[in-house]
Amino acid sequence: MIKGLKICGVSDPETLNYILNHNHKPTMIGFITNYEKSKRFVDFEKLKDLINVDKKKVNFVSVLVNPNDEILEKIKDLNFDYYQLYDVSPDRTKEIKSKFKKKIITAITISSKDDVLKYKDYSEISDIILFDSKGYEKSESFDHNLLDDVPSELDKMIAGNIQIGDIPNFINKDFIIDLSGALESQNGKKDINKINKLLNLFKKYET
Repeated sequence: MIKGLKICGVSDPETLNYILNHNHKPTMIGFITNYEKSKRFVDFEKLKDLINVDKKKVNFVSVLVNPNDEILEKIKDLNFDYYQLYDVSPDRTKEIKSKFKKKIITAITISSKDDVLKYKDYSEISDIILFDSKGYEKSESFDHNLLDDVPSELDKMIAGNIQIGDIPNFINKDFIIDLSGALESQNGKKDINKINKLLNLFKKYET
């Protein structure tokens, strides 16, 4: 059973408003907070205004790559429920969680079975483990079969170039599904029609 849906890389108010007012809202919406290489990056001043809205019970996620204290202090009062952390050690993750009182999604980037096993270092610290590709902003894929031995009781999310048509493949999996690039037009902007298709399809398969 699919446990939830995250739409990541939202960067404009029109798209955000559309998602929040849809009849079948996702579980989470992600915002690229400090990774400027991404075309989905939202600078701080714009981000402040963008997420200062009624979330309508959708969880807002700040996506952060190896964040320093400066950015964490800057965003600490923004309307986020989770911090999604890439390239952060277990000790630093524990420190961030304790200091900023946010739920934590630890992102582990996968290319081999050994990468998958890193979840064990974070399972006691993080609220959700995200298994993603090594592509970061490039929406690359990885072999999802590498996750077959991950315990079902672990709260987990999966990303890595997942397409809308892939959703039925996860019906017997207990993952939160994370999509970004699959919801964009050729110019890299989020496509409302694709988002609508995803949300209606997700409604059929959610837990």
